[in-house]
Amino acid sequence: MGEAIAALGIDAGSTTTKVVGVDQAGAIAWHLLQPTEPLMEAQTERLLDEANELAGAARGALKVVATGYGRNLVTRADRRVTEISCHAKGVFRSTGQGGTLVDIGGQDSKVIAIGPNGKVANFAMNDKCAAGTGRFLEVSAGRLQMSLEEFSNAALDDKAEVSISSTCTIFAESEMISLLARGEKLESIVRGLHRSLARRVATLARGVGVKPPLMLSGGVAHSRAIRVLLAEELDLELVLPDEPQLMGAYGAALIALDG
Repeated sequence: MGEAIAALGIDAGSTTTKVVGVDQAGAIAWHLLQPTEPLMEAQTERLLDEANELAGAARGALKVVATGYGRNLVTRADRRVTEISCHAKGVFRSTGQGGTLVDIGGQDSKVIAIGPNGKVANFAMNDKCAAGTGRFLEVSAGRLQMSLEEFSNAALDDKAEVSISSTCTIFAESEMISLLARGEKLESIVRGLHRSLARRVATLARGVGVKPPLMLSGGVAHSRAIRVLLAEELDLELVLPDEPQLMGAYGAALIALDG
């Protein structure tokens, strides 16, 4: 499979770093996903070396486009492109349609309106508050000593829901502990926490202009609870691309392939 790699995209995210190699037709030929290390520049160098070796290509022979939080630390990138453009391109290629794309990352969340031609029509980003990001779920699940999968499943185990009023991750964590101490059901609290994030993202989406279908990318797309509750909040059919967590890197690789 390695010899099919024609171009590379790397998404240096705050939580995970993803590398995607595409073949000449633009299909994903290879990928790698790792937790982001503190020395991000060294990590991306190592991953790109691995990709070139797998492809049987000389160092620097394959074009590389970098995106993500740490894209400026990818010293071997031929180009650096915003996550907005890369996620839109990757998801449009994967699904074959435009619509409302939500990318909930570790440090920010984005809503991207993709036109029927695959171009970005509008977008909005929340990068000021962790309460609308994947970090909100990580902190809350960690406080309850639950994995993210367990946390998501718990949110769907009961239709009852406890409203979480706090608009800050730290205060929401305190509110959660207080609710548990008062005897509220764990599953109802967890559902309320997921609902809180879904509502924040839905509000962001309405500011952009909501058009069907709803599409998700990024690591939080793996959360079944977020998929269910966000589709419910926006009253849209959900279309999930293949490998949603790779869409930024995939879009970057497609841009590299285009030259």
